[in-house]
Amino acid sequence: MLVVGVFPVVSMVGGRVSEVVSGVEGSGVEDPFLVFWGEYRLCMLASPRPDGSIHQVPVGVTYDPERHLARVICSGASYKARNLAARPGARVSVSQVEGARWSTLEGRARVVRDRGAVAEAERRYEERYRRPRENPERVVIEIAVERVLGTVRPERAGLVP
Repeated sequence: MLVVGVFPVVSMVGGRVSEVVSGVEGSGVEDPFLVFWGEYRLCMLASPRPDGSIHQVPVGVTYDPERHLARVICSGASYKARNLAARPGARVSVSQVEGARWSTLEGRARVVRDRGAVAEAERRYEERYRRPRENPERVVIEIAVERVLGTVRPERAGLVP
């Protein structure tokens, strides 16, 4: 559970506040944004190709609200990893959808090969999805989240920049 301290939880329905409750550490009240980004759900990564067109592929994504960081694990030999390694800081997005509920995280990406960073990304991936298969060529695409779009958005401050 990622509930920390005391904060208001506001539920928005049709642009109107429908309910206000208090969230207290250990109370079981979690932000719907974190729940949505923590449930098993396939996501899409959109990144720019060298010619400016969009390369979009299905991926697994984890979100770290303390660091405002989205992570995607993949093989360093994959097109997405090679493409982004050639363009450090490229703007990308990761999105997920379930019916009418959706959320997109936008930010700048970098490919990280550091074994510690890859191990942390694998640990988080296993928490959300399943244990990743062995891959000695694995890297992590780290996305420094700058913007959140969608119908599922954070309800408390500090979860996104």
